[in-house]
Amino acid sequence: MELRITEIFLSVQGESSHAGRPCAFVRLTGCPMRCVWCDSEYTFTGGDRMTFAQLFEKLDKYGCSLVEVTGGEPLAQKAVFPFITELCDRGYEVLIETGGYVATDDVDPRASIILDIKCPASGEAERNHWPNLERLRRDSDEVKFVVADLADWAFAKDVIARYDLTNKAKEILISPVHGIDMRPIAEAVAQSGLGVRLNLQLHKYIWGADVRGV
Repeated sequence: MELRITEIFLSVQGESSHAGRPCAFVRLTGCPMRCVWCDSEYTFTGGDRMTFAQLFEKLDKYGCSLVEVTGGEPLAQKAVFPFITELCDRGYEVLIETGGYVATDDVDPRASIILDIKCPASGEAERNHWPNLERLRRDSDEVKFVVADLADWAFAKDVIARYDLTNKAKEILISPVHGIDMRPIAEAVAQSGLGVRLNLQLHKYIWGADVRGV
């Protein structure tokens, strides 16, 4: 089987509760969404077809036990589901970074999902697949809200309350869009009394905002 791949590389995890951990990234090509603040538009087209055997050859050489499957939107390629299962079968710890538009019900339950819920400033909030929130597992899955302003933060708080996310997700990540003044959002998070985590993109502070393969 094959997947269309934009890049595969070894770095450190930049986000989520796994931030700072060595991680191998498999970045798939293609995404059905067009978020206005997207930082990976280069994944929308192009890429190279790679067989599972080619991908595992690279991953095995990295010698890293943590693998993130990301995009673009990785779940938009149907072959990704058996690939995720094979990753788990081979003993990798697997993270799936998904934009929340595609249903997650076919993801191998051994993989951990980081579900990105689109807020209004993204321009794609109406395309969230809300049933994904009902499939969250308290011991492994995380929810991320990329917020551009306090209106997005208010939206996130409403979703957290409406879906009881503090009792459904392992972590709730509030991720300010890189480059904005983050202080109002950080202050709002600090004063909220909610069990959430301010989630900064570590890799952008180390290597810069527009560097690929890190």
